[in-house]
Amino acid sequence: MSETRSIEHTGGLTSGDFTTADEPFVLFAQWFEDARRSEPADPNAMAIATADAGGMPNVRMVLLKGYDERGFVFYTHQTSQKGQEMAANPAAALVFHWKSLQRQIRMRGPVSVVSDEEADAYFEGRPRQSKIGAWASKQSTPLESRLAFEKSVAYYSAKYAIGTIPRPPTWIGYRLAPLSMEFWQDRPFRLHDRIVFKRERTTAPWTKFRLYP
Repeated sequence: MSETRSIEHTGGLTSGDFTTADEPFVLFAQWFEDARRSEPADPNAMAIATADAGGMPNVRMVLLKGYDERGFVFYTHQTSQKGQEMAANPAAALVFHWKSLQRQIRMRGPVSVVSDEEADAYFEGRPRQSKIGAWASKQSTPLESRLAFEKSVAYYSAKYAIGTIPRPPTWIGYRLAPLSMEFWQDRPFRLHDRIVFKRERTTAPWTKFRLYP
């Protein structure tokens, strides 16, 4: 199994005629490299949708932090709203939208927690202040004032003033293993191209078909 591909990965891939592609992860890598060159900020930004116990959906923007044939990795607090929702219903949907390229990719599938070793390795490479923020934030819980948060940041800055900063136990990584991936390319007069790759389970082969715009 290949190592998780960092978003710092670079390669000489070009998009070409994407409708002829027969494997979605290779096509994603091509489109992502195109986005890295064309998007003014955060080409790795993606919307993630989860659902609460009543089936009410929630969607928010997060950052892709790695990908390979196993899926797409992002990090958050296990105690956050999305963390709690994925614990109760371990499935999610992602959308990448690159306005500069007039493209989007949609995917959905089961979500699993990455290994502690993988999460530790990623956390170690974060900026020091971002590590402090991971300790200081009680993500998604009510905050009485901005000052209270700043005091928490100051507390953990002092606590970890010297030496390495460990990863908070509730700050973890998630991997979405897609069962479907749709590649959408804008065309004039809304005659768009939509190509879908689908599989029944993560170990099954992909099937491919077109959708009407």
